[in-house]
Amino acid sequence: MSPVSTPTTICVTGAGGFIASWIVKLLLEKGYVIRGTVKNPDDAKNNHLRELEGAKERLTLCKADLLDFESLREAIIGCDGVFHTASPVTDDPEQMVEPAVTGTRNVIVASAEAKVKPSGRYLCTESVLHRGEVVEILAKFFPEYPIPTKCKDETKPRAKPYIFSNQKLKDLGLELKTVKQSLYETVKSLQEKGHLPVQPTQTDDIRIRS
Repeated sequence: MSPVSTPTTICVTGAGGFIASWIVKLLLEKGYVIRGTVKNPDDAKNNHLRELEGAKERLTLCKADLLDFESLREAIIGCDGVFHTASPVTDDPEQMVEPAVTGTRNVIVASAEAKVKPSGRYLCTESVLHRGEVVEILAKFFPEYPIPTKCKDETKPRAKPYIFSNQKLKDLGLELKTVKQSLYETVKSLQEKGHLPVQPTQTDDIRIRS
């Protein structure tokens, strides 16, 4: 994303989350004005956002909830773009799916009413991985990096994974990437952009199997 020459306002939902925090950081560095939605702007866990470079001048934290359409509408109206990263986090799919779907619909409708031009990339997932499985995949693809292969809570049984059907997306003609392929390409992209050092022992002839 290129630096902006004129003030451009972007809304980032769930701004206090890990991925969202990085999005906010990068957008601020590029000169964007940010409205970040959080459940409680006064919560100390959001203090790291206020400490980001440019936050004092160009970051506003808005109280909003995915299931509260009006709160989302108020945060999004007047914005030029939206990064929707907020999502309920739970091991119970019944408690996650409905609010996640309803929340996403609310963001889309609020964005449409605010005349936000749709563009960019849509990320969809069909399954859930334990963090232990993620590091195992990365360690196999990139053994040259000191990737931990054990988690602190490994003595606890892993939550039973649940799988969502992506058939409706396939019926729309979307081509999906496997989790393994996505993780591999993410690391390669970080290397190409200079965020990760390329180790001399690495080879590019890895065959990714689903």
